[in-house]
Amino acid sequence: MRVAVVGAGYVGLVTAACLSEFGFEVICIDKEADKVERLRQGEIPIHEPGLDGLVFANRRAGRLDFSDDLASAVRGAGVVFIAVGTPSRRGEDAADLAFVRAAAEQIGRALDGFTVVVTKSTVPVGTARILEQLIRNVRPDADFAMASNPEFLREGSAVEDFLRPDRIVVGLSSEIARERMSEVYRPLMLRGVPLLFTNFETAELIKYAANAYLATRIGFINEMADLCEAVGADVGAVTRGMGLDRRIGLHYLQPGPGFGGSCFPKDTRALTSIAKQAGARSRIVEAVIEANAARKESLAERIAAAVGGLRGKRVAVLGLSFKAETDDLREAASFVVIPALQKEGATITAYDPVAIAAARPLLPDVTWCGDAYETAKDADAIVVLTEWNEFRGLDLRRLAAQMRKPVLIDFRNIYSAGDVAKTPFVYHSLGRTTVEPQA
Repeated sequence: MRVAVVGAGYVGLVTAACLSEFGFEVICIDKEADKVERLRQGEIPIHEPGLDGLVFANRRAGRLDFSDDLASAVRGAGVVFIAVGTPSRRGEDAADLAFVRAAAEQIGRALDGFTVVVTKSTVPVGTARILEQLIRNVRPDADFAMASNPEFLREGSAVEDFLRPDRIVVGLSSEIARERMSEVYRPLMLRGVPLLFTNFETAELIKYAANAYLATRIGFINEMADLCEAVGADVGAVTRGMGLDRRIGLHYLQPGPGFGGSCFPKDTRALTSIAKQAGARSRIVEAVIEANAARKESLAERIAAAVGGLRGKRVAVLGLSFKAETDDLREAASFVVIPALQKEGATITAYDPVAIAAARPLLPDVTWCGDAYETAKDADAIVVLTEWNEFRGLDLRRLAAQMRKPVLIDFRNIYSAGDVAKTPFVYHSLGRTTVEPQA
């Protein structure tokens, strides 16, 4: 079966590469001809572990191609995935469906023979029915069925998540669409991956509900970390004590600088908008959004307190992306923290293994460095904002020796307090007491 994927962004590119790995003939469409040509040459526009190898292998095998001609790519395809962006509307919380609608209209005009049209993009509840009617208005004679198949891909592990998912969710309204989508995901079903069929609205809401719940766990444990600091408890022991309860588990219970990226901020806002429109407000999620913004805004104050004021201080920042294993800077804590530090008179040096090129034009007056040790030179404090693995293995004594004052502020809790105590650092982390160097 031939599969078309409209959109060569994060979700579309991962979807196309992984479906070609299943053995399907896949063509991935993007309207930008230059981007298509770069993809054909093997240039991957995003940092996602394992994706480049997957694209290269399936291009070489002849199963994966790229095109800017949507009409020719859609003709003859048994399944067409819509995987275009759904950013928040300017000045609003609701998702902007302009790209999704445009893609659906173009697909409708190009349909040739029975096709299942699938929304892979994260879309508000009711979108699949809207697109179904839109396509019928464009092509009353079209032979197609609609489906909603939300993605559950974590940036930094998207390939693994697609190839070894916890579940697959498909919303549909016809038996023939069910058969076709079962064919698409048969390689995973044979390995025992649950395939959950629902109606359109349920599938669309599952995606938002899952992300909002995970965001809520992050917001909750950040508040518990603050409480631990206030009462002298250890958040690591608290989360372990909670997580060993099988009803709770350990996932998404690590304190940090607040959630960011392309999904949680946008999806939580969109969910509150959906709920308001439906007359069923989501007050918990609204509070999570507010708490997450406050979390990021509080980080500069924590740094200032740790170094005794920021005027004239040099602060070294390790990590710019919103999480490790991605170069995604969307809603990253660094874009709140660094400007706030600069506003209070601090000078900033910064390093990230993959995100500097993207960050450079967006963060002015930052001194960019080639590694953590260069970043620390003559600094009054080092701040860990992203949990890159290479930061975990740093020689802390060597790092301290580069600095004016050995102050380490770890907003990811990647270090053992006991280990840092054996170095010259004064160590500040989240949900744990400040550690002074051993005499």
